[in-house]
Amino acid sequence: MTKKNSKRLQERLRILVANGVNLDLLGQREPAIYGYETLQDVESMLRREASTLAEMAGLSSIELTFFQSNNEGDFLNRLTPEYDGILLNPGAWTHTSLALADRLKGLAIPYVEIHLSNVFAREPFRHHSYTAPGASGGVFGFGPSSYHVGLWGLLLTISKHRANRRPRSSV
Repeated sequence: MTKKNSKRLQERLRILVANGVNLDLLGQREPAIYGYETLQDVESMLRREASTLAEMAGLSSIELTFFQSNNEGDFLNRLTPEYDGILLNPGAWTHTSLALADRLKGLAIPYVEIHLSNVFAREPFRHHSYTAPGASGGVFGFGPSSYHVGLWGLLLTISKHRANRRPRSSV
């Protein structure tokens, strides 16, 4: 292993898993669309898989912070530059919130937008996302596994970005 890779592997990544409006009802609300697994089930799954996904991406340490809010102001305030990346399920704010899109753009940190359902197989108003244009990628339609795939993609994005960083000159 090279020194560059060794240093990269020692970095601890801080990832925010941000869940928006109504995701506290996961497992109860429209189970035919969203399934019966709760947000706590999704959190447990990600905690179990995080270290394996990080290692596969060439990153040895990852810290996940989970957050859910039905209050847009609280949600926006939790999106801060202290994180290395964000796994984002904004719920209905995807289709309505210019404030969220502007906040994410202003943070300039990588994020992956995820949705449990296939938004393009649903009502036409769900086909538009204000947050997707700034995302590193998007995952939708795989139920709770969308979080797994989204986290994997986010970690690969961060790993690639860090590998391509050039050291600053000391001139």
